[in-house]
Amino acid sequence: MKYLFIATLIGAFLACSASDGKNEIQSLENVTRDLSEEAKEYWYHGGGAEITSFELTQARYGELRKGESVMVFVTEPFSPSSNTKADNPRNDNVSVLKLNFTKRFNTGIYPYSMMNSTFYPMQKGEASLKVSTSVQEWCGHVYMELQNKKQFDLINHSYFEGESFEKSMAKAELEDDYWSKIRLHPESIKDGKRNIIPSFFYMRLMHVEAQDYLCEVKVDRSKSDVHELELTYPELNRTLRISFEGKFPHAILSWTESYVDGFGANTKLLETTGKRIKSIRSKYWEKHDNSDAGLRDELGLKM
Repeated sequence: MKYLFIATLIGAFLACSASDGKNEIQSLENVTRDLSEEAKEYWYHGGGAEITSFELTQARYGELRKGESVMVFVTEPFSPSSNTKADNPRNDNVSVLKLNFTKRFNTGIYPYSMMNSTFYPMQKGEASLKVSTSVQEWCGHVYMELQNKKQFDLINHSYFEGESFEKSMAKAELEDDYWSKIRLHPESIKDGKRNIIPSFFYMRLMHVEAQDYLCEVKVDRSKSDVHELELTYPELNRTLRISFEGKFPHAILSWTESYVDGFGANTKLLETTGKRIKSIRSKYWEKHDNSDAGLRDELGLKM
C-alpha cells in the first residue's frame, strides 16, 4: 500500500507538470454548436456577403504605414474532399463561415498586398477546415496553407531561401479563427492560458516558426455595448486586442496588435491598428462592372 500511494502521488505530479502552462486540447472535431434563429437569418438570408472596410496602420520595417483593410464574411459550402468551395452538392459538404481578410499598404516605393482566408465550420468543429495566406510585394511572394486533416498539414512556399517547408503538427486553436468565433459564438470564448497558433499574417511577416505558442486569453465584457478580446503571447512579446459589438451580430469594430517590429537598430515595439470605416451587404461576386466601382467609394476604399 505504501508503494502504491507513492506511485499515485508521482503519477498525479507528472500529470500536473505535463499540463502546466497549457490546457488540455479538446477534440477539435467533436465540438457542436446550435445556431440561433437570429444567426441563421443573418448569415443565410441570401443578401450576400458582409463587407467591412477598415483604416489600417501597419507596422513594417520599424515604421508605421497607412493603408486599407477589408473583412469579407460570407457563408458557403466547403468540400473537404477537394479542399475548396463546393460547387456541387455532396454528402460530406460542410457549411462554413468564410473570412477573406485583406491588407494593403506601401513601404516606401513598393506596395504590400496580403490576404488571409479561413473556412470556419458553422456548427461542428472548432478549427477551420482550411487556412491560406498570401503576401505579395516587389521582392516576391509567399503562400502558406493549413489543411485540417488527422493532424494539421502545413505547407509554405516562399521566395526566401530556406523558408519553404511541408510539415504536420498536432492540432491546436488557431488565432485566425477568433474573428469568426466572435461573429458566431463569442460567449464560448473563455479566459485562460492555452496553446494557440498565431496569426498567419504575423508569422509570415516576422518569419516566426509556424507552431503553437502559449497564449493568455481574456475577454472584457464589463461594457454591454462593446466587448474586447485580448490574446497575449509572452514568448513572442505580442498582444492582439479586438473590440467588437456586445450584441448580435457582434461586428468587429477595431483591433490593436502590438509586437516588436523591424530589423537591427530599427527594432522597436509598435502597434498595428484597424478602425472600422463602413460595412455593407453585397453579392460582390456579381459587382464586377465598371459601373459597380462606386461601391468602393461607399466603403471609403482608395487604394
